[in-house]
Amino acid sequence: MSALLRLLRTGAPAAACLRLGTSAGTGSRRAMALYHTEERGQPCSQNYRLFFKNVTGHYISPFHDIPLKVNSKEENGIPMKKARNDEYENLFNMIVEIPRWTNAKMEIATKEPMNPIKQYVKDGKLRYVANIFPYKGYIWNYGTLPQTWEDPHEKDKSTNCFGDNDPIDVCEIGSKILSCGEVIHVKILGILALIDEGETDWKLIAINANDPEASKFHDIDDVKKFKPGYLEATLNWFRLYKVPDGKPENQFAFNGEFKNKKI
Repeated sequence: MSALLRLLRTGAPAAACLRLGTSAGTGSRRAMALYHTEERGQPCSQNYRLFFKNVTGHYISPFHDIPLKVNSKEENGIPMKKARNDEYENLFNMIVEIPRWTNAKMEIATKEPMNPIKQYVKDGKLRYVANIFPYKGYIWNYGTLPQTWEDPHEKDKSTNCFGDNDPIDVCEIGSKILSCGEVIHVKILGILALIDEGETDWKLIAINANDPEASKFHDIDDVKKFKPGYLEATLNWFRLYKVPDGKPENQFAFNGEFKNKKI
């Protein structure tokens, strides 16, 4: 957990069927203006890939080439404007993999060249998450922070489990349904320590900085205040989402308590 806290404070990388398009808003448009996506193959097939390009049209890796923090001095060779305030300085880039209310498990292919987004395949079949009553699919816009990784060879002191060998996951709780492949700026509000099949799998709770309600959210307590029941639904979803596949309920560190970003 200490590595994740350093991530939240400093932005240092931590060891740790599709809806395409872009959402409205200046911040989101500016982020997406730096990156473009290119589809190959048919959606909902094993050969589908979503590649990323920079403003010059060159292919890039969303895993390695998109900066973690928004206020990087330079992004894709373009000088970035000076941060407007302390909160803006703490914005992170998020890569949206799965739009809210969809079931296809999309993810960055960390072992493929240029790391495109693809649909996860297990036992030769495309994976779709089950609907956890009363919801359909994922209950947030789900994605990841670039340039992060949960080390499978390092045991986390908070969970007593090794990392899951994936980038750090983000649950974006804003009011808009985002699109697979969008790159957005998010404010980190808090964190949940999921233990998924014996592996540490941190879940960051965040909101799109361009969301109409973003100004009201500063930490996890604001989620409890302005979106009552959302955190409870999130905990229940992560506990149960693999049960329909015949697996046991997932466990959590800290007895399932959401931790604030200001720990």
